[in-house]
Amino acid sequence: MIRVVLVDDHSLVRAGVKSEIGDAVQVVGEADDVDGAIDVITALKPDVVLLDVHLPGGDGPAVIEGVKAADVETCFLALSVSDAAEDVIAVIRAGARGYVTKAIASDDLIDAITRIAAGDAVFSPRLAGFVLDAFAGQMTVAEVDPELDLLTNREQEVLRLLARGYTYKDVAARLTISVKTVETHASSVLRKLQLSNRNELTRWAAHRRLI
Repeated sequence: MIRVVLVDDHSLVRAGVKSEIGDAVQVVGEADDVDGAIDVITALKPDVVLLDVHLPGGDGPAVIEGVKAADVETCFLALSVSDAAEDVIAVIRAGARGYVTKAIASDDLIDAITRIAAGDAVFSPRLAGFVLDAFAGQMTVAEVDPELDLLTNREQEVLRLLARGYTYKDVAARLTISVKTVETHASSVLRKLQLSNRNELTRWAAHRRLI
């Protein structure tokens, strides 16, 4: 079962989230501020951290940076009432693998946790759009990136959508191609870039600010 730590400064929110997801995942710890979160996460080493972006003593990125400094590997999924572009961008830049708002349905949150634990990235389309818009002026690197130039235009489209957390089915629907074709393009992308899985693919794309 996926091991989860909840980080939120409101005890009622933590209790509510725990009651909604507790049968599907194992909530192993909780924290309500930055220092407490870093201590709990480094001690318990959960698979996924559900992280609010605004906390006493700092913010979500401070938690991520503190955990990284402790050389602990875990996956962060931002769970916030805020859908402000600056909050989304800040926590993703720090290293979170996804961002959802507290309006999310319980089943969708469980699905997001599962996907994050499996190495995917998860965003609602609107929030992913914020990230893309924010980096739009910084994507000229793609024009001179020899590795990206190895990919066809279609492969680059598939790369960006997969890195943003879309499933093969979602990518197929957005590009009006078959799931089998998406799988073929994805395999080609991984082979050309010498990557092993979607986790590495997302990191590769994030490093080049393609998501």
